[in-house]
Amino acid sequence: MDTVNPLAVVTGASSGIGYELAKQFAEHGYDLIIAAEDAAITNAAATLVAQGARVEAVRADLATAEGVEKLHGAITATRRPVAAAALNAGVGQGGPFLETALADELEIIDLNVTSTVHLAKRLLPGMVEDGEGRMLITSSIASTMPGSFQAVYNASKSFLQSFAQALQNELKGTGVTVTSLMPGPTETEFFARADMLDTKVGQADKDDPAKVAAQGFEAMMAGKDKVVAGSWKTKAQGLANRVLPDSVKAQAHRGMAEPGSGSGAEGRGPRADG
Repeated sequence: MDTVNPLAVVTGASSGIGYELAKQFAEHGYDLIIAAEDAAITNAAATLVAQGARVEAVRADLATAEGVEKLHGAITATRRPVAAAALNAGVGQGGPFLETALADELEIIDLNVTSTVHLAKRLLPGMVEDGEGRMLITSSIASTMPGSFQAVYNASKSFLQSFAQALQNELKGTGVTVTSLMPGPTETEFFARADMLDTKVGQADKDDPAKVAAQGFEAMMAGKDKVVAGSWKTKAQGLANRVLPDSVKAQAHRGMAEPGSGSGAEGRGPRADG
């Protein structure tokens, strides 16, 4: 990579919203470092390169401190400033809290929360020193409601929402902005990987990840503090969640996420990143 184009970092970029965010950066003239824990990150990079982008793929398990440091090492090795970063890697797990595996729930915290804090701590000081930069943190509309049968996942997104908004305020006047991306249910591999294909939300129509990514990219470039991205239904839900009591939102979430609330077959794949 030379130094003509600005450099962007995207995590959880092997598929879904993360991959579509990487495409947005590529289409707007950025060089890319993309990361995920699965082998598909190499395929994602090859596709982006075929479309004319300059891309470095880093396969790293960001649920571990070693994985985050591996990615940060690759970024540092370029000796280039990071113009933008989309911290998107995440994982979910559906089911009753009393029955889900502790390891799965802790992995949600490790990847969604800890890795985001870790990488933000590594990247933001350099951006502030340079006096410019954009950071996009993928929260969720789930951050606005108690997540019955996704208790830890929704809580992790609530953390990210608060974290992003706090950083946005702290960094006023530095030239660096932090934007929270809040998608609703999106057509990705998330629901299969979270063991939620037999739920109402798992079987419902979902938003287009390309549309979500485009809206997130636009909001980030405009320096907005947050964006509820996706369809008008998702945006309407975001508005409603501002005024509904938590007890009502928890019950509504139960109706969407309780195992067996749908009518299809179950399924579970490998861990989700993005």
